Amino acid sequence: MAAQIRIFRETALSPAEAWRRLTTWERHGDVVPLTRVTVTTPPPTAAGTVFVARTGVGRRLGFDDPMEVVAWRPPHHCRLEKRGRLVRGWAEFEVHPHEGGGARVEWREELRVRGLPSVADPLLAAAGRWMFGRAVDGLLRHGG
Repeated sequence: MAAQIRIFRETALSPAEAWRRLTTWERHGDVVPLTRVTVTTPPPTAAGTVFVARTGVGRRLGFDDPMEVVAWRPPHHCRLEKRGRLVRGWAEFEVHPHEGGGARVEWREELRVRGLPSVADPLLAAAGRWMFGRAVDGLLRHGG
């Protein structure tokens, strides 16, 4: 089993600007506590782009969450595969024009954490909705 996460947000930003903010990968580290994101492939982003979210304190206490862009259809759809030893699964988001202006963002994730039994999936999903919701809010709020 896996934790299922789904988040919806509406913003006054144009769909193109919302897309830009969500896909500036290094900025994700600015809105997720104790996390730094490093893109390991040359720009521009496309299918095959790889980046690593390092979460932790210092070099010894933490984990890497490597991800690869597997679907890239700007400015509307992106899908990532999570390929870490600890965190596996996928994340994807879509950006669409919103009626009356602005954009509507839908973010979906499926997470599996090594060593965590499936009975913990509802708790992991709730924590993920809170954490990823705050991250999406921060990315959309700050221009960077």
